[in-house]
Amino acid sequence: MPRFADGVLKFQNEVFPAKKELFERLSLGQSPEALFITCSDSRIETGMMTQTDPGDLFICRNAGNIVPPHTNQTGGMTASIEFASAALKVPHIIVCGHTECGAMKGAMDLHHDATSLDSLPHVREWLGYSRAAVDIVDALAEGKSETDKMRMLLEQNVVLQLQHLRTHPTVALQLARGEVELHGWVYDIKTGAVDAYDEAQDRFVSIEERYGLGG
Repeated sequence: MPRFADGVLKFQNEVFPAKKELFERLSLGQSPEALFITCSDSRIETGMMTQTDPGDLFICRNAGNIVPPHTNQTGGMTASIEFASAALKVPHIIVCGHTECGAMKGAMDLHHDATSLDSLPHVREWLGYSRAAVDIVDALAEGKSETDKMRMLLEQNVVLQLQHLRTHPTVALQLARGEVELHGWVYDIKTGAVDAYDEAQDRFVSIEERYGLGG
């Protein structure tokens, strides 16, 4: 904890003064460009990965970058999505999965052993929102290596959560009006690469190809 406290002091004495104008502007309100939904994994640093400043991203994090389908039951993710889309009117929503995801490993284990998460009942129930992605991998990845199966699961889970996003009324309305664009990403912790879902091709491609970046 002293290391974290020392970090706060460094922020106050060095980082904050260098960006004083930014923080003064942010004190008046926020207008983020995107809702960024990603995993709670400590190895994911959204600002570093996207090279963004405070105020650019409205961030929601949970185990497995999951978006529960909309219901009348209020939850933290549902309320945050509603606020970001209806109040902040973000023009982009990104669901970002990542390699070495413990939640997705847990979802796969649960599929093969229903008792594997008995000691973590809330985690077990939460990972049920990834069940369809696991079923797809189980049906279509026969004969593939465990590494390939996990990569497919990471991608299918992101696509599934994008489908769940469309069930949220405020997101559906923005989509119908052409006021929001949905994005699916998978971040590789080891290499730093980010692949993005190309809906037209129904596959993940490099972020450069997806957004026409570089040469």
